[in-house]
Amino acid sequence: MRLFHAPGSPYARIARMAVIELGLEDRVAVTEATLRDPASILLPFNPVGRVPALVLDDGTAITETTPVLMMLDSLVEPARHLLPGPKTPHALAAYGRVLGMLDGIAVWNRELRRPEHERSPGVIALEARRAIRVADELERAVAAGGFAPRDAGFLALVSVFGYCERRHTTFDWRQDRPALAALFDAAQSRPSVARTVPPAGMGSTAPAA
Repeated sequence: MRLFHAPGSPYARIARMAVIELGLEDRVAVTEATLRDPASILLPFNPVGRVPALVLDDGTAITETTPVLMMLDSLVEPARHLLPGPKTPHALAAYGRVLGMLDGIAVWNRELRRPEHERSPGVIALEARRAIRVADELERAVAAGGFAPRDAGFLALVSVFGYCERRHTTFDWRQDRPALAALFDAAQSRPSVARTVPPAGMGSTAPAA
């Protein structure tokens, strides 16, 4: 199997961390691909041109973060699965909340990448408020003991704030959120986290999806 990724993509980083967490490095070859490139090695496998994309041995390409995690989970015993199921609705809700936050930040970043005269102040303000609102909720959840299991929600949380830390410094997510910052900082020594740190960006750049 091959997992296509781009180093700056927070979506693909979730999948890359999952490969390491599940001990699948001997079964899944992680391959870097360029995005928004008509000559990308990704396109023959995934015409959508997005990452993560997991190409199975028979050529089937699984795209988007959650389906990729579902497929990776299927390769290990159920006790090790990363995706929460219906029997753990709170964990499932937490995972979805972080993914929703990441989607909003993607929109915010894409607006900031436009020439200033083409930006929508309304969209930027909306997404900034959304990010603040969700980060405040995540702070409360972490302070109450949430995100302790190293599941998909935890990986998504590390990825979204790792992206903000390195490539979207416009969002000062650490301010007044000590529990969230402490959880993120403690996660940095975890092998799956340390080995997938995104490259630093200049200013704000859009997440590669």
